Amino acid sequence: MQVDVLNSSGVATGRVVELPEDIFGIEPNDHCIYLAVKLYLADQRQGTHKTKTRAEVHGSSKKLHKQKGTGGSRKGNIRNPLYKGGGAVNGPKPHAYGFKLNRKVKDLAKMSALAHKARANKILVVEDQNYDAPKTKAMAAMLDTLKGAERKTMLILPEYDFNTYLSSRNIASNKTVVMSDMNTYDLTNASVVIFTESAAKMFSAELVEE
Repeated sequence: MQVDVLNSSGVATGRVVELPEDIFGIEPNDHCIYLAVKLYLADQRQGTHKTKTRAEVHGSSKKLHKQKGTGGSRKGNIRNPLYKGGGAVNGPKPHAYGFKLNRKVKDLAKMSALAHKARANKILVVEDQNYDAPKTKAMAAMLDTLKGAERKTMLILPEYDFNTYLSSRNIASNKTVVMSDMNTYDLTNASVVIFTESAAKMFSAELVEE
């Protein structure tokens, strides 16, 4: 598919970028997207929740009273889970929530997310922005022009650029990533995906290398 290259004002420059059909034109696999997003969100969980068992809480280990002859029920020590301050039964323990997902599934999920955006005409290509210093106002103006009435944008760069990163860091409605860090969750979370011209051309370059 061919996409026009826009300038920072949203006007077509006359150049086009060819995006490969075997990535942007495939039949999306929604289940792969679901698995990739689920994995991403699971990996964000710290998993540091913890309760103390009866072996870990403070309290005497002495039996409260003798076994028989009191007329009451049998009791162990004060750390019994039935008592206030006692240990928890089957409480949570620190653990990771992530799970294994095959590389092919991850790749298919990412391609499916891109295909969904392409079908909805939510993929734009903007000419490379070269800032000699951080310019948040200029970056915000460009993104507002390109996204129109949409809420969130995702700007994808070919490689890390310090000034571009600083220019977009404080824009809450935008996330700027390099091509290698692009993931399914961010793609689906964004209303509009914006590639710089150099980043968009990397798709064709990868196909040539293969």
